[in-house]
Amino acid sequence: MRWRGGQRGGGGIQDRRGMGAGGIAGGGLGVMVLAAIGYLVFGIPPETTTQLATQLGAAGSQAEGERGTPEDDAGLFVDVIGGNVNAVWSDLLMGYRPPTVVLYEVGTGTGCGYGQSAMGPFYCPADQTVYLDLGFWQQMQTQLGASGADFAKAYVIAHEFGHHVQTLTGASDDVRRAQARATSQAEANRFSVALELQADCYAGVWAANAARLSGGEVALRPGDLEEGLKTAAAIGDDALQQRGGGRVSPDSFTHGSSEQRVTWLRRGYETGDPAACDTFRGY
Repeated sequence: MRWRGGQRGGGGIQDRRGMGAGGIAGGGLGVMVLAAIGYLVFGIPPETTTQLATQLGAAGSQAEGERGTPEDDAGLFVDVIGGNVNAVWSDLLMGYRPPTVVLYEVGTGTGCGYGQSAMGPFYCPADQTVYLDLGFWQQMQTQLGASGADFAKAYVIAHEFGHHVQTLTGASDDVRRAQARATSQAEANRFSVALELQADCYAGVWAANAARLSGGEVALRPGDLEEGLKTAAAIGDDALQQRGGGRVSPDSFTHGSSEQRVTWLRRGYETGDPAACDTFRGY
């Protein structure tokens, strides 16, 4: 993937790496454990657990990290890709406001409670911030069988920015209301899947428009899309359940099957149009 010539300083980076996991308010450790168990065992999205913890007064806190473009390669990559994603959505969505991006290690306080690296990358709607522990890239490749290519990493970043778009459009609030009305956990999960698949589609929309909004400095090369699709397949709920040695249970899916994630990422890329990302049709 071409990216090194992309514009720097546009990703809204706040770098907390090296600050450790300090600044945990009362109950922070419990939130961390609950979020990890909820996600890894029951498939509950981490943001659901941490938001509940916040409501119960168990949020974490952390001093603000250094703002600006990181000097290391991994941090620079996030800054350039994040800036380009912002440029694309500023062009496609009227009134778009960029999220903050926090880089951290191990754990950190968030507006949704205490976040930690076992959750993987996540977006907190309460503070409109994307949280990234960059060690996830290695885990994604070695433990989940995903691609280590740059576009595979960029896809994950763009997916989390997609959740920010959903906050701005009101889709996230619509899903929370629909889940509150759901008559079963399986029904509530279907709305979560639709939200996640739309974020995948939005990641594809970004990829389709990246070169146009960067003068070709951020762009996919031949084979890059396939690496992203490989990653989408690797992190499908069925693939993760199989890898964990468990039974595949579609009713427990919260992010979508491998086939669904591949389909919607591809659809976003092939159309380049957010309007093509209506994953809620039929609900």
